[in-house]
Amino acid sequence: MNFWNKITGNDMNADFRRFEARVKKLPLDYQETWEKIKYYMWPHSNLTGRNLMQVLAGILDLLEESAIEGISAQEVIGEDIEGFCTNLIGEENSNSYRNLWRKQLNKNIHKRLGK
Repeated sequence: MNFWNKITGNDMNADFRRFEARVKKLPLDYQETWEKIKYYMWPHSNLTGRNLMQVLAGILDLLEESAIEGISAQEVIGEDIEGFCTNLIGEENSNSYRNLWRKQLNKNIHKRLGK
C-alpha cells in the first residue's frame, strides 16, 4: 500500500467496494444484517476506520460460510446485532470515537473543576 492511498483512504474504499460486491451475492436477510452490522460498527472505529477493516472482513467471511451452509443470518449473529458488534470489538479501553470523546469530556470537566 502506498503512502497516498493510505492517507486518502483509497485502499479502504476499494476494500469496501469488494465487500459490497460480496454482500450482493448473499441472501436478502444476510444483506440486511450486513447493513445493520456496518451501522453498529462505525461508532467503535478510530478516526480513520482502519481498525474495523479486518473485523468486517471476518464478519463477511462468517456470513458467506453460513449462507453456504444454509443457516439463517439471525442464527449466526443473534437477535442483538448491536451487542454482537460491541462484544466483537471489545469496547473497553479502545480508541473508538466514543471513548476518545468520553476521555476529552472528562478531561475538560476536571480542568473546569480545578482538579
